[in-house]
Formats: sequence, structure tokens, C-alpha cells
Amino acid sequence: MSLTNAEFDVSEIHWLMDMFQTVDVGLVVLNSDYRIQVWNGFMESHSGLTPRHVRERYLFDLFPEIDEEWLRRKCDPVILLKNRAFTIWEQRPYIFKFKNYRPITGSAEYMYQNSTIFPLTDTRGQVTHLCIIIYDVTDAAVSRTELESMNGRLQQLSKTDFLTQLSTRGHWEDALIQEFNRLQRYSQHHSTLLMCDIDHFKRVNDTYGHTAGDEVIRKVADVIKANIRTTDLAGRYGGEEFAILLVDTSMEQAQCLAERIRQQVATMPVQYNQTSLNVTISLGLAERDVSMQEHRHWIEAADKALYQSKVDGRNKVTCYISDDE
Repeated sequence: MSLTNAEFDVSEIHWLMDMFQTVDVGLVVLNSDYRIQVWNGFMESHSGLTPRHVRERYLFDLFPEIDEEWLRRKCDPVILLKNRAFTIWEQRPYIFKFKNYRPITGSAEYMYQNSTIFPLTDTRGQVTHLCIIIYDVTDAAVSRTELESMNGRLQQLSKTDFLTQLSTRGHWEDALIQEFNRLQRYSQHHSTLLMCDIDHFKRVNDTYGHTAGDEVIRKVADVIKANIRTTDLAGRYGGEEFAILLVDTSMEQAQCLAERIRQQVATMPVQYNQTSLNVTISLGLAERDVSMQEHRHWIEAADKALYQSKVDGRNKVTCYISDDE
């Protein structure tokens, strides 16, 4: 038996209403005064407010957490120009501050939302209402946020030496190149490079093992970190070798710092397995000068001074003097 037109219309309306109530998106219809006219099952479920409780209520009284000025800036052009508007969670996490109850993304306190706002017209084509569709995008938003956070941590790890928490050689050398280029432009500025090396480190490893050697490296790094400024950058240059970029620091100033670090390391006992180890370091300093055409020339100069400290008996600070001086 076929349905009559009237029966089909009623059935179609029933299907539409059923879909309207059960669809997994929020549907809100507002009149031009921003009073709620329609409120579907999704909105009821997440707000705890039934359609009867919200009907004809002023949206911004009912939900004071909504930024009225911001939402009106989004909605007013929809009414005037009959164009759609969109909001995305990256710009504003949500319109309606609904709690997040999704087990997969339990780390998010509130539901992240995207939305579409479009005009509803009467038979004469005049905009009389606004429809806001709310999409729950919490899973995607949390995944993106966690991925970006992880990438940030990985990037930081790539810049930080695990053992000493100083900069890695690559990150440190990138900073040195930037400083070298800056000094090329501003020749009146002075910066000094400090290279240091733990004396007889192989003997420590051979006698006490690599774990003891790691502890010695950590302790020397701690002394370096305790003595430099926030504007300076210290890095682990090699196994037991360290490099410190002393920004806007003359050779004389750097020599005072280097001597202080040398003395602190020399008087610092390193405890390992109830054994007290004493170590020393040798240091070389080189102030950047105009004869250095590349940053590697600066490193080579500091390295030569470090080598001279080793030759002169270790546990010393040596300043590089160019052949031109």
C-alpha cells in the first residue's frame, strides 16, 4: 500500500527530526536578537540544558563564557551579507565551554570545537535566523597538540647534550657562526671563545671505568654552568672537551672567568663509589679579531691556546696571541 502525499510529508518530517536530534554535531538556531530558537540533542547532552530550558533565552546570558564581541563580529556579516562564516579551534578552542568526556582524549579538559555559521532566510529571502553547527574535533586537536609538543621536545633534545645538559656541538657551533657574523658587521664589539679539556681523562676511564668518567664530565659541566651568564653559551664540544662562547667579553674579562673555572674544578672532589677523584682542566682563550675570515679560524685559535696549556703542564689558562701581534 502506497503512502499518500500527506502521510509521506509527515514521515519525512519525522525522519528529519530524528536525524536532527541524533546527529553527532551541535545544531543551534538563533533569531536576529541572539535568542535561542532550536537546540538539538547534541547540545542538550553536553550542556545539560533541554530545549525547553533554553528556548527564547538570550545566548550570552545563558553562556556568559562566550565572548560576545568576538561572536558578534563573526555572526553580523553572516546576517548582512548572507555569507557563511567559520571558526576553528586553532584560533579559539571552543564557542561553548563543554567538558570533554571522550576517553581517548581524556587529557583535554574541554571539548575543542570547529563551527560553521550560516544564514536562514524566509520566503522573501530575508535573513531571519542564524544556524550554528558545532563539530567536536577534540581527538584531532589533542593529537595535533601532542604531536607539536613532542616535536618541540625532540627539537630541544637535539640542542641539548644528554649527559651534561649543555648545548650539543651542532647547536653551539650554529650560535658561534651567528655571533661571528654579527662581529663581522660590528667590528667594535668584542667576544671571546673559551675551549677547555679535562686533563688525563683517559686515565680516569681506564682506572675507574666509563661511568666514573661520565660523572667527572657532569661535574665539570656543572662548574661551567654555575659561572657563565645567561648571554653566554656553553657546549659539549667533544668527549671531554667543552667550548664556551663569551658574548661581548674581552680577553681580559674572559681570562678572569677561565681562571675561576679552573680553580673551582681543581679543588672540586668528584665522589664515585666511595672514591674521591680529583681532576684538572686546561683552557685556551681566543678573542675574535679581524684577521679571522671564518668562524673555524676562531675555533682553531682557541684550540691552539688550549694545546699550549697542555704543553706547558696542564691545569693552566692560555690566551691566544696571533702571529701579527
